[in-house]
Amino acid sequence: MTQDNVRVRTGWERVDPQVLDQFREHSVANLGDALDRLNIVDGGIAPVWNGARAVGTALPVLTVAGDNKAVIAALEHIRPGDILAINAFGFEGRAIIGDNLAQRFDVFGAVGAVVDGYVRDGAIIEQLGIPVFARGLTPAGPFKNGPGTIRESVAIGGVVVEPGDIVVADADGVIVIPPHRAEEALAAVKEIVAHEADLDAEVETLRRKAA
Repeated sequence: MTQDNVRVRTGWERVDPQVLDQFREHSVANLGDALDRLNIVDGGIAPVWNGARAVGTALPVLTVAGDNKAVIAALEHIRPGDILAINAFGFEGRAIIGDNLAQRFDVFGAVGAVVDGYVRDGAIIEQLGIPVFARGLTPAGPFKNGPGTIRESVAIGGVVVEPGDIVVADADGVIVIPPHRAEEALAAVKEIVAHEADLDAEVETLRRKAA
């Protein structure tokens, strides 16, 4: 369906919250290794504030560069546990969201936002503790003309994001996990965590010998 000049896809499912909970235990780096180091968003998209972390179900939004009409329209489609995945074409000239929209995401139940573009009000967003990941900050506000899409496939940092994909974001960056690979990823990451623990123990042994 189309709302004004923003197209909205219908008919998709969100991941079970219990599945999302299992991903909260793991870092993006380890999950990336578990998925053959694929599905990792490019490093240009980073947390706006140190310590930001989010795990959620992707609600994709496509905007015109420098315009956030579709992002505003997406507010009524947010459900608890969603993470906004916004393709703003990496445009650095205007911020797609600021503290006001970030707060609205939070009020409607979103766990954060990943923006392939720029945002503003970084200090306030950090103070509020809302996880936002973007290419950078600019004070310039957006236009609100559209067009755009909601709940359709988008590209975020070179990775295709489908509605309902699992998105994990932390200090290292962002990874996108298709639901049909969730079980595989969780099994593999547990082995990786165990291996890393063995490596840490080995380093500790070496440290004691060197002391």
